[in-house]
This record gives sequence, structure tokens and C-alpha cells, in this order.
Amino acid sequence: MPASPSTARAINDRLALRLLQQEGPLAAGQLKQLTGLSRPTVADLVERLTAAGLIAVVGESGEQRRGPNAKVYGIVAGLAHLAAVDVRTEGVSVAVTDVVGEVLAEASVPIGDDTGTGPAVEQAVALVERVAKEAGAEQLHTVGIGAPGLIDPATGELRDTGGLPVWHRRLVSAVQERLPDTRVIVENETNLAALAEQREGAARDRDTFVLLWLGHGTGAAVVLDGALRRGASGGTGEIGFLPVPGTRRLPSATECEGGFHSLAAASPIAQLAGAQGLVVTPEAHEPYAATLVRAAVATPDAPAHARFLDIVADRVVIGAASVVAVLDPGCVVLGGEVGRAGGDVLAARVEERLARLSPLPAEVRASTLGGGGVLRGALLTARERAQEVLFGGAAAT
Repeated sequence: MPASPSTARAINDRLALRLLQQEGPLAAGQLKQLTGLSRPTVADLVERLTAAGLIAVVGESGEQRRGPNAKVYGIVAGLAHLAAVDVRTEGVSVAVTDVVGEVLAEASVPIGDDTGTGPAVEQAVALVERVAKEAGAEQLHTVGIGAPGLIDPATGELRDTGGLPVWHRRLVSAVQERLPDTRVIVENETNLAALAEQREGAARDRDTFVLLWLGHGTGAAVVLDGALRRGASGGTGEIGFLPVPGTRRLPSATECEGGFHSLAAASPIAQLAGAQGLVVTPEAHEPYAATLVRAAVATPDAPAHARFLDIVADRVVIGAASVVAVLDPGCVVLGGEVGRAGGDVLAARVEERLARLSPLPAEVRASTLGGGGVLRGALLTARERAQEVLFGGAAAT
């Protein structure tokens, strides 16, 4: 059956808003061209969206033509403020944006291992409130939180997993209590990084790929046919628990030591570098292992650096070959701080080894977002959820 007039208006409105989000401000003529709608229909939806306060004139087109310049319309950025929170073992990062994704303020705070649960939660929540205030946000519409660990697919809650600080789980409920009118979304950090790489990073041309996270911990995110796959219990990609050769023992249900984590996480990579005689000045903004890998990549032909990078690639390919054998994704992105630090040099080494281990072809790429992918993915997720609410047919009445 044909859509009713109100349904058709809602569909057209959402199409126009999506284009304005993707393309930026557009003139009515450009909307007509991109949507394929008639000029009167575009004029009606522009009037409708403007009256609803969803879009506004933001300038004029510079097209060379007779008559006055065409008005250019854009989404009203101040409709809502959004926040993203990247929860790490050693601290928290927060960014606040408007509804179109413009970052208005951001900051980070370290949280030491010796910080108690209550003080740690208070520091993190206070950071969210402070960054929101700096951004001029009286109210946060949606907060996206990225954290290590398992997210229960039924409840959306961060599950209790061994090895993670207790304050991680407490933070989610604390944010919701302090911001009762705010929507709070929690997602696994590696999944968020994969979404960011898919939308804005190394996997923009792929609808099927695996992100292999190499940072303080290890993990994987699986995107198949354009959709993120979480698994029955939310544990898809917990590759740190994968039993692998080259470790002293097997992992357990509560401890990933002995699994792939013991080969490719930041701490064992740093220990490997020390055994190879590599020493560099630590950088405050990244794991020491990432700084070591970046230094080796800068002069990869130096014998010690080449030997170090070869061993790192030997370790990383074990995890990469495992996911390729099971999923056949065709593309593996090396993410996290260590993956980005390794860049094309490490990716090429892993791809060469993968081709020898697996009959399934797979391109290996370096992340373009690195550790920042988690925060970016959280922002993209918060923006998408907020726009579903704000643009969900509100103008088509």
C-alpha cells in the first residue's frame, strides 16, 4: 500500500536531515538533486523543518547565476549537547559536542591504581560535569560511554569481569544518577573503535572487517555486512582470552594472562623491547609500548628495530590468523595505540605473515584513529541515538 501523506512527509524529512548531517549545509536545489524529490516537495519540507526548529538558514550559496543567491540550510547545532566518555584502566577522557558533532570541549583525568572506588567514580563524573559546563551545555541529551569488558546485550550494562577496576561498573550508574534526564549508552571500547574506523577511519570502504585492538589490553571487534556483531553474551572479540602458543600457561574464565593478551598487550610488548635493548623516553599520552613501536618504525632498517618489529608481527599474526580462519573478513585493521604506532610498517609485516599462515586472503591495514577511536566512536554513537530521538518524525506532523 502507498504511504499515507503523513508517513511520506516523515520519510522525506528524515531523508533531508540525514543528508544535511552527512553533507553539511545545503541549498534547497541541492536537496532536490540529492533526494530526487520535486521542487514543491522540497520547499514544503524545508518550511516544515524550519518551523520545527530543526534547521535554519546558515548562509547563502556562492553559485554564479542570475538573481539572488540561494539560501543554504543546516541543522540547528544547538538543539542538544552530547558527551562521550572513554573509560580506561588508568583514567578517563571526555568530550562534549553539539548535535552535529562539533567538539566544544574535551579533557582527561588520570586515575591511579591506588584510588579508591568512590573517589575514582567521583573524579570521573565530576570531569563529565566540568567539560559539559566548559562547553556551555546546561543539559546533556545523550552520553556515550566506551569501556573495556563485556556489555550485556539484554540490559546494556557493563558486566563484572575479572581484572577490571570496580569503579568502571559503578561509573555508569553514577552518571545516570547525577544526570537523571540524560540518556546513557554503554558499549565495549573496541566495538566503538571499530565503528569509528568504519565511518571515518581505515575501514571506510569496507562493510566486512575485523578490528584487532592492540593497547593496554587486546581485543577484537567484528563488523559483518556493515553491522557490528556482539554475540550471544556480548563477548564477540574477547581475543585476549584466546589460548595461544608461546605463553607459559592457559588463560582462565576470569584471567586472560596466558592467552593472546600475554603476547600482544602493551606490557608484554614493552618487556619484549627491553629484551631487545630498546629504550625510549615515555610519552604521557600513550602506553610505553606504543612509544617503543613508533621509535622502531621510524628507523625500521636498524637491526635491533627490525628484529623487534619482526617479533611483534610474529605475535600479532597469531591473533589475526585466528579471526581470519573463523570469519574470513578480508580485512584486518590493527587498532589501538600500538596498532596505530606500528602504522603501515607493522601492518605490512603482519600481512606478509598472514599470507603464509592462511589460505584466506586478508588485507591488513593500520588504524588511522588509534586510541582516539574509542572516544570518536562514542561520540558517533551518542549523536546517532540523539538524532533518532530529535529527528524521529518531529517535523512531519
